[in-house]
Amino acid sequence: MPRLSEVIAALDALWPPERAEAWDAVGTVCGDPDQDVSRVLFAVDPVQEIADEAVKLGADLLVTHHPLYLRGTTTVAASTFKGRVVHTLIKNDVALHVAHTNADTADPGVSDALAGALDLRVVRPLVPDPTDATGCRGLGRVCALDHPLTVREFAARAAERLPATAQGIRVAGDPDALVRTVAVSGGSGDSLFDAVRAAGVDAFLTADLRHHPVSEARARSAHSTADTPLALLDAAHWATEWPWCELAAAQLDEISDRHGWDLRVHVSKTVTDPWTAHAASITTDFPGAPN
Repeated sequence: MPRLSEVIAALDALWPPERAEAWDAVGTVCGDPDQDVSRVLFAVDPVQEIADEAVKLGADLLVTHHPLYLRGTTTVAASTFKGRVVHTLIKNDVALHVAHTNADTADPGVSDALAGALDLRVVRPLVPDPTDATGCRGLGRVCALDHPLTVREFAARAAERLPATAQGIRVAGDPDALVRTVAVSGGSGDSLFDAVRAAGVDAFLTADLRHHPVSEARARSAHSTADTPLALLDAAHWATEWPWCELAAAQLDEISDRHGWDLRVHVSKTVTDPWTAHAASITTDFPGAPN
């Protein structure tokens, strides 16, 4: 049975903390380096539901993609909702470790897992890491489909393959346009439009797309010389990052087998997407309304 420090060293080898963005907060939040680890739970969000799940499971280590304290704090009092998470974990000897932007740009990383869930073939990073001589690390992925699909069909595939959320998949573009190449980026991706345009792909699937960047991207696309205007697909943030949990769990499983560790690895299926319901629009009085 490995110690926590040994498991953390293995995770840091997968996602080196020095590769995280300067503003990020990755690494071990709580946990005794000398404690034994027999069970690990992977999840996207370090929220109370996940902490409770880790305790119920008997996990010794919780690994999440999102940080607990991204902007720092002056208190871990249990009267605060984040402090309650810390108290729950420490009182039950559950360590917490975070891999965020260092997992986003890893090879394989968050966007590789997203591409895999959508049955896409990864061609290259969307935004390559300039320090990576292999050219495999970086933010987002440029991918190809084995067979062309319409935007409508590709959106249906995403809705089917990604975890179900209240949002589902939103589409901006011609539903009947053909998609052969796709850029994907797990999590918020509307800062990547310049790279997406430069990649010349038919579609871009990400999360948290906002009105103005999408409107501008569609206008630019309509005036471009590309054969197919860029289609945009907006999924729930949590749903685009959850596939990484399965990838990360498989990576740790492989490490455990290689070292001969008695380690059981689990992936949380608790939906922590904050949106809980969706009411489809039914008004048809406006020209150009989606159907």
